[in-house]
Parts: sequence; structure tokens; C-alpha cells
Amino acid sequence: MDNQGIYVGLDIGTTSIKVIVAETVKGQMNVIGVGSQRSEGVSRGVIVDIDKAVAVIRAAVAQAEDKANIKIDRVVAGIPANMLQIEQVSGMIAVGEENKEISDNDVRSVAAAALVRNLPPERETLSLVPTEFIVDGFDDIKDPRGMLGVRLEMRGIMLTVPKTVIHNTKKAIEKAGLRVGGLVISPLAIGRLALTDGEQDFGTVLIDMGGGQSTAAVIHDRKLKFTSVDQEGGEYITKDISVVLNTSFTDAEKLKREYGNADSLATSEEETFPVTVVGKHEPAMISEKYLSEIIEARVAQIFKRLNKALDAVNALDLPGGIVITGGTTALPGVTELAQDIFGRPVKRFIPDDMGLRHPSFTEGLALIKYAAQMTDIEMLVSSVLPTPFMVDGADVRPQPQSKQPEQPAAAVDQGNQRLLKRKQEKQPDKPKSKEPSALRRFFGNFFE
Repeated sequence: MDNQGIYVGLDIGTTSIKVIVAETVKGQMNVIGVGSQRSEGVSRGVIVDIDKAVAVIRAAVAQAEDKANIKIDRVVAGIPANMLQIEQVSGMIAVGEENKEISDNDVRSVAAAALVRNLPPERETLSLVPTEFIVDGFDDIKDPRGMLGVRLEMRGIMLTVPKTVIHNTKKAIEKAGLRVGGLVISPLAIGRLALTDGEQDFGTVLIDMGGGQSTAAVIHDRKLKFTSVDQEGGEYITKDISVVLNTSFTDAEKLKREYGNADSLATSEEETFPVTVVGKHEPAMISEKYLSEIIEARVAQIFKRLNKALDAVNALDLPGGIVITGGTTALPGVTELAQDIFGRPVKRFIPDDMGLRHPSFTEGLALIKYAAQMTDIEMLVSSVLPTPFMVDGADVRPQPQSKQPEQPAAAVDQGNQRLLKRKQEKQPDKPKSKEPSALRRFFGNFFE
């Protein structure tokens, strides 16, 4: 399902907070505004200082509003996979008397029944992804509404995370004067954007390398089946450069961006550049190869730890290979180094949207695509969650006439009509492929 309207994605990262505004029309996503600010109050993808994060979110939102010439009302935010638990669940209800058609309320009821679990008090259900409905024994039904039946079952995958992660994210969004349109586990959303249909069906490893951490996820049969989070990312590369070369963090980041390469075999000893050294009047000359060796050592460590976690569940045998994305993968040589360490085909995903052709924008765009493609059934199922999805393609509201601080407004829902105002003018209103039996037997442990 491709919903039409305006959607806003909020990517709360360790190094930057990004806001992307996009209009979706007939399945096409057109970015109309972007805001990006240096992150504060965020550590390893998790908000640890709400007030600092709020200030940055406001600044990023204001920047996006200015470029898109709209007022943002509601956002869809990503949640990191830290301490994520994935569980197969099922629920069953009696529909009622004979010859009664299954309704929206029946779908909500069976979804609520699937959530009846004794969760630890520190955890909360973030997502419930329906995989099939069963009506009176007939299975593999995607939408049971309108069917006749006396017994309705639902099978799905429940994703739970620590309550504090959800609370801090929601609190920061609300204190920034916005409404929470939905929360999504980041690799789940990224998988729908970065992977092809075949890769999602047959099975692929997706690695998102951010500034504060790197996350490996296994997508198979279009389901998120496994995640592993390594608590290191691009910032650690910068810290290594700073420590080894005795230069400031700012200069180290600049060196990484301008001269960095994760594959030392592709660099030269003859190519040199000046480095400002703390405590010295004259800059030191450093070779391109030496800098590359510093970078390669850290990236290799990250990949080796992820390789160990993925190998333990035989995920590297999946036919889809490995897809990498995230800001750190913008470094030259990362793809080649990944192929050497994992021993599998590796490709990098870069968004092709004009002005956003950089892997650091993947998550923000993925959140928008996830929200825009949610089906009616997925929306109904989400309505029983503690934080339901409230997106409808109307995540903006008209610009206020004055610049006075605005109090949060009540929700205004008008289907998929766009609620925006540009300056003074108003806008009118496949069958899944079978995979080899050995892999299928293994992934039987992951909800087959």
C-alpha cells in the first residue's frame, strides 16, 4: 500500500540528528525539506540527556521547516536495536455468531490477544508485525476483513525494547513541540528501503554503520529475524586518529573525511599531508597510508566482531550477501574491507534522492518509506500497541501567521489530505521464493 501525503522522518543519531520531509505521490517519494544538526544528549543512538536532545531536535525541525516552507506537526522516529528482543507470538479469538463478517475490531482484538505476554516491567512492546491470519483453519491470509468465520487467529513477530529508550525518545519529541506519529526499530525500516524484494525474500545481512555504533540485522522472508549491535562506529575512528596523531578531535574528523580510506592497500606512502599536532608549532607530515592503517584497524575490529555474531547463527550463508549503509560507509575502502573480512559479496546502499545521495541519510528516508507503505492491517494491529502509529500522510500543519511561540495543537486528521501551506498559496486539497532446505531448517529457530 502506498499512502499519499506528507511524511516526516526523525533520525536521532549519535553524531547528528536529521529531519527529512517528503511528499509521497503514487509510490514516488519526493524530498521537500531536510534539517541536520550536530547531535547532543545522545550516546550510542540512545537519548541520555533529554533537554539537550530537545534543543537539537527543535533546531533540525526549524531548518527542515524553513526549506520545505511548512510547519511540522508530527514525526516518525527510529529506535536503535540496542537490547532488542524478537519473539514469535500468536493470538486467537472467537468472532461470534455464525455468518458474521470479520471486522476491524476483530483484527484489533486478535492482535491484543497476541500481545498477552508476561513482559518484564522494564520492557515495552514497540512493534507487532503480523505475518498471517488464520480463519477457521485456513491460513496464509493477509487481510481477513470481510471474510466469514467463527475463529480468528493471528501470527506475528513482536519486538520489545527497554522502556527507558522509548520513554526518552517520546519525551524529547513531545518537549520539542511535536507529536509522535510512530516509532520504528531502525533496521526494520532500513531493510524495506535498502534491500530489493529478492534480498528481503531470500535473506540478506544488513549492516548500518553509524557514528556511535554499528548494527547488523538479518532480514529473511521479509521478516527481521536477528540483530547484533556493536558499540563502536565512526566516532571511534575519529578518536583513534586524534589519539595516534596527537591532534584535536575536530582536526581528526577533517582528516578522516578528506584523506581517509579504510583499505590501506589502496593508499600510498608517497602521498602526504600536514597535520596540526597539539603542543607543536609546526605541523607534522603524515602519509596517506599511515592514516589509512589507523582507520582500517578500527573498522576491521568492528567487522570481525559482527562477523563472529553473524557466523554463530549461520547468517553469512544467506544468498543475499551483505548490504552496508550508514554514514561511516561513506569512507572509501569500507566495502572492500568488508568483503575481505566477511568473505561474502558486499554492496553499499546509497539513497538516490537528489541532495541526499549519502549513506548517512538512509535511516531518515527509510522511516518515511516505512510509514508511507504501512497497510491498513498494519495500522490496525499497531493501534493496540502502547505507542500506536498515527501517520496518515498529514504530518504538517499550516504555517502560523505570527512568529509567536506556538502551543502544541490538537490533532487534525483529514485522511490523506495534505495540511500544508506554501507561503501565501494553499494546495488543494509476488509469491515468495523457496529457499534451500538447509537454510530453512536453520531459520526454523527464527520463527519459520
